[in-house]
Amino acid sequence: MEDLDGGTVRQTAGQRETRRVPPQEEPNAPIRRRVAAVSCPALSAARLAIPGVMDAEGRVDESRLRMHICKNGGTSPSDRGLVWRFLFGMYPCSSTALERSLLQEQLFVRYRVMKKKWQTFLPSAKKISLNGTDVELIKAVRYFEEREAEAQQENQFQSEEVQVRLAFLELQAQFLFGGVSFHREELQEAIRIIDKDVPRTNRDLSYYQNEGLGNLLVLRDILITYAAFHPEVSYAQGMNDLCSRFLEVLDCEIDTFWSFSCYMEKFSKDFQADGLHRKIVLEAALLKELDPPLYAHLAKDNMESLTFCHRWLLLGFQREFEHSEALRLFEILSCDHLELISQQVDRARHHERLAQENIEEDSPESELHTINTDFTFELFVCAAILLDNRDSLLQCRDDVQLIQFTSSLHRKLDLNSMLQKAERHFYNYCKSCSWDYMNGRCRVNTNTQEDFIDHLRSFFALKR
Repeated sequence: MEDLDGGTVRQTAGQRETRRVPPQEEPNAPIRRRVAAVSCPALSAARLAIPGVMDAEGRVDESRLRMHICKNGGTSPSDRGLVWRFLFGMYPCSSTALERSLLQEQLFVRYRVMKKKWQTFLPSAKKISLNGTDVELIKAVRYFEEREAEAQQENQFQSEEVQVRLAFLELQAQFLFGGVSFHREELQEAIRIIDKDVPRTNRDLSYYQNEGLGNLLVLRDILITYAAFHPEVSYAQGMNDLCSRFLEVLDCEIDTFWSFSCYMEKFSKDFQADGLHRKIVLEAALLKELDPPLYAHLAKDNMESLTFCHRWLLLGFQREFEHSEALRLFEILSCDHLELISQQVDRARHHERLAQENIEEDSPESELHTINTDFTFELFVCAAILLDNRDSLLQCRDDVQLIQFTSSLHRKLDLNSMLQKAERHFYNYCKSCSWDYMNGRCRVNTNTQEDFIDHLRSFFALKR
């Protein structure tokens, strides 16, 4: 079916999808950006193009998917939207295409009920406050409201069967969220900060160009809905940039909300003081392992907290790499390959310990250097950046100079080079922790050691 712009409109199981598929563009023609879809039900039946990852019924081999991301340094932009729906947990990897179709309807209805609940509780917050000076934001509101009107009209295309099914799901959702109460002052404060941060989201991205400006309002609704139903986390500065990343890739309001929520289940603590402090402490500990002199330099004059790395770790190096590269890095970091490798390392160390029957049990030299599995790969990427700029850092004498140093890296880092260096630091750390030395001698023969390192590489190979 064609729309007025010459594009096509997908239909599935009695539902009309709110996302248009654009017509073929002329080479080098500018892409006409639109406001993100409300829902994308057709994607529930889409198939991954990655060989050997999805079976005939649509189930995904999660281990192979994560390994593919690890070995290939991310996925192609054309696959990324569907991959992220599985990678971040919106779609269970064990689900079939049919099960995901039903799940998509359930998630659609639940989000709609959640969004309506806070809008009813605070009617004045339904629309962002405009001061009249931000012309682009005024346009964004208009584009967003046009999309809302289109979505309401498209609901009329639903079959009676679908309407009955959605009505039943809505009753379930109202029962599920009926007991949820909001703290008025806390939610109002969260919305106040969101309304200040959302307009500051990077509008230079092509995703927010032209009608895409309306995506700022989509982002706002997602963040408010999350804050309203997760009061223990609420909203913290920086979440707008993180959620914007999901919205750009998924290009769908509902799918972004649920994928972002799944991500935050694991990483919400990073936006809280305790979680941030823990990550900075771990980075300092890793730097001390890899380069004690550089750590000693940064540790003096109250620089041991490495607070200048705060933004790197919180936003996944979003501003240090070119935008498309930063998306790829975020994908790589999110596949959790370092945790998988650490398990292999620990297993190899355990077998090695058992094989050393001739070592006295009470000998202090026989104790192995324990691998810290809390050293996630993002910490090695951070360390690689620090070590790659070692000379500049050694010249920094105070926090002001450190801030100037970090600002100088904006969009200038090469991802492939930094991944290779981070990988090398990771190997060296695993190697030093995995083998015991006594009296300056390695307890295992060279061939065994080389085999072990080759085994590690098979689990942690990045595409050059």
